[in-house]
Amino acid sequence: MIAVREVIVCEGRYDKDTLSQVFDAVIVETDGFGIFNNREKLALLRRLAEARGLVILTDSDGAGFGIRGFLKGAIDPALVKHAYIPDVPGRERRKKTGSRAGTLGVEGMSPEVLKEALRRAGATFIGEDAPERRAGLPASELYALGLAGTPDCAARRRALLKALGLPEKLHGAALRDVLGALFTAEELREELSKLN
Repeated sequence: MIAVREVIVCEGRYDKDTLSQVFDAVIVETDGFGIFNNREKLALLRRLAEARGLVILTDSDGAGFGIRGFLKGAIDPALVKHAYIPDVPGRERRKKTGSRAGTLGVEGMSPEVLKEALRRAGATFIGEDAPERRAGLPASELYALGLAGTPDCAARRRALLKALGLPEKLHGAALRDVLGALFTAEELREELSKLN
């Protein structure tokens, strides 16, 4: 088990069960969309963010991005790190049918994928040197790299995200934050050159 300083925020109990088998950390569920109307839980998350910081780890589907977006606007961004899982086709064992997106959620990810997601987000692994957390890339840099505002940017962005094992729905400010946390502009150019 890997000890994590920050509080890990996930969507539901099955996600929490999976994460608790990998991480020794405080893990709080949002109860899915229940967080939208639960002032007490939101107040708790704000307090935990101030005390220890948060790592938000939701599914890479529309619901997960909706919950993440809500929390992003409700909690001081300086206290939150965002961990993302890749789009992996399939369905969780406990479910009869797959998700609308046809991809696995947090509960379906392997321990290695979950560890890498938190490592990429800059989570503090107790007893290890934590990776340096970088600032997001400016929008102008994404434009210069052909990832925004160009005719083929959507296809180029999807190919890059797939190659990096990140969710293909990642865009806008989240895309800038995640890529900026993982790469310098020069490193990102090198990654893009590998796709050609």
